[in-house]
Amino acid sequence: MKNIAILMGGYSSEADVSLKSAATVVECLDKNKYRPYPILIAKDRWVYTDAQGQEFAIDKNDFSLTLAGEKITFACAFNAIHGTPGEDGHLQAYFSFVGVPITGCSMYASALTFNKRDMLSVLKPYGIARAKAYYLNRGDHFSTREIIKSVGLPCFVKANRSGSSIGVFKAYNEKDIDEAIEKAFEVDNEVIIEEFLKGTEVSVGVITYRGKKRVLPITEIVSENDFFDHEAKYEGKSQEITPARLSEEERKRVEEVALRVYNLLQMKGFSRSEYILVKGEPHLLEMNTTPGLTKASILPQQAKAAGITLANLFDNAIEEAINND
Repeated sequence: MKNIAILMGGYSSEADVSLKSAATVVECLDKNKYRPYPILIAKDRWVYTDAQGQEFAIDKNDFSLTLAGEKITFACAFNAIHGTPGEDGHLQAYFSFVGVPITGCSMYASALTFNKRDMLSVLKPYGIARAKAYYLNRGDHFSTREIIKSVGLPCFVKANRSGSSIGVFKAYNEKDIDEAIEKAFEVDNEVIIEEFLKGTEVSVGVITYRGKKRVLPITEIVSENDFFDHEAKYEGKSQEITPARLSEEERKRVEEVALRVYNLLQMKGFSRSEYILVKGEPHLLEMNTTPGLTKASILPQQAKAAGITLANLFDNAIEEAINND
């Protein structure tokens, strides 16, 4: 039986979501094959908590754990951390150094996709459609009128390195833009401002499953709010329709682009990307390499529609990480 560390928590505002994802992984893993150890990764401690609530510190020298005098090592670390340090390359680099396989993509692919601006810039030469954008760093002098001239109104102001729609705002006028930029800089020191794209929003899961890259059934996002914000994602303020209500031609085009992006970025494991379909052409917004993994999350919904159980989905991620290490 293999010991599996389930990484959860993290240093960002997505930590609570991560705890729910990790709980689902623990629940669904095949206990005849794996022995799961939920490991909290927090800024002040990396710990395993036993059934009595006692915390045991991780030895960061080799990512081991000592319980009742016995040293526990791990065959694999299952990454269920959304945001930093699990989705930005930091943990991938650490586990590479200590020699423990970790689920998901490489350090570089993780860091690149977590930075929306950099990812979109890398894909630009390959003709991947995207929204017009304006970039700002903290301390930059900017003209709101120049921003409007560049991307138009309404527009979206986004913290560049953030997930779960945290630090994302829709702006309708100059005042909105100024206020949104100020709020976005509270989340990250880099901001991306994008034009509003009118079209169908879809979420596309692409995974490597049983050795083959596979596009999962597409999900259409219909938000009750002004856009697919944090409340819409996590408080039931949206419809998530799987499979999406697309024509056969639209579906094939989305699948083609999503698989191409996955390959261009040399992805492994899970990915879930957001696109706006404008006149039949998918425009890429962002990619998540550690998407939500609760039963209500989009990727597990898509896996279910594809006939893949969560037990098999998680088992595949672990075996892929161990075999590719």
